[in-house]
Amino acid sequence: MATINPREDQDGITIGWQAIVRKKGYPSQSKTFRTKRDAEAWARLTESAMERGLWQNQSDADSTTLADALDRYGREVSSLKKSGKIELYRIGTLKTDKIAKLHLSRIRGADLAEYRDRRLAAGLSDSSVRLELAILSNLYTVAMKEWRMEGLRNPVLAVRKPAPGKARDRRLLPGEEIRLLSECAPLLKATILFALETGMRKGEIQKLLWKDVDLGKCTAKLFDTKNGEDRTIPLSGRAIVVLKALPRNINGKVFPGADISHSFTAACKRADIADLHFHDLRHEATSRFFEKGLNPMQVGAITGHKTLQMLKRYTHLRAEDLAKLLG
Repeated sequence: MATINPREDQDGITIGWQAIVRKKGYPSQSKTFRTKRDAEAWARLTESAMERGLWQNQSDADSTTLADALDRYGREVSSLKKSGKIELYRIGTLKTDKIAKLHLSRIRGADLAEYRDRRLAAGLSDSSVRLELAILSNLYTVAMKEWRMEGLRNPVLAVRKPAPGKARDRRLLPGEEIRLLSECAPLLKATILFALETGMRKGEIQKLLWKDVDLGKCTAKLFDTKNGEDRTIPLSGRAIVVLKALPRNINGKVFPGADISHSFTAACKRADIADLHFHDLRHEATSRFFEKGLNPMQVGAITGHKTLQMLKRYTHLRAEDLAKLLG
């Protein structure tokens, strides 16, 4: 049976109406509304849902702000991911927006559409906005499945997402490799050459240990990679030359030292090379594998790409090179 009680201020003036629903077998539910009509309507809907066995508890969703949910999601989900640091940074940004003050059950597609437009207007890329919306969408999924908020609906599903960003297709231009290497300290030069020969990710290069390199068999073992699988890669003759020139500590890292990205960016600036990222070297290396005649399965075994679709974005071979293959 529902009870509707007035809420009064200190002067005895009615400022709202509290609906309370009590039904055997269900926890008591209460909610406050500005009008008595809204309170009665909510009570009827709640009682009807209970009678038909369709009621789902939303009390947690009603009392949990998006900011609080993001904190929990960061602890329980993001922190366990390999890309956790990046995702936690995005979560921190999300928490600074006014939408974070809303309760989970109150957020609608319109709220997220406004958030999307604010972020785009602030100069954020389409891809970055898509990633932020993806975090919110997965947060709602986790809340519904694991946080006892079964009655929630995922409002992200109602929002148009920005178009996916075009994958980078940056290749080294003629002369850029020589100019870049001429501006590098010895260790950075070795790191760049090794990246171009192996197609390894920056993180994989930074974690590579001497004990996992077999100069005799010309192989290197990579563990805990981005796709979650270990793999053994072949080392070219040029890669072996690079390794043999480096000082060795059997229990140490092959490429120890400071932040690669910062050093790489500085070297590009000195070499007057624009819009080149360290990760572009992976794309360059992968494209060179194809230009050497390796098939997709062979390339995937080296680079760690799991599917042909993933490799497709790395095979934008130059038209003139394809023409040479055609004869």
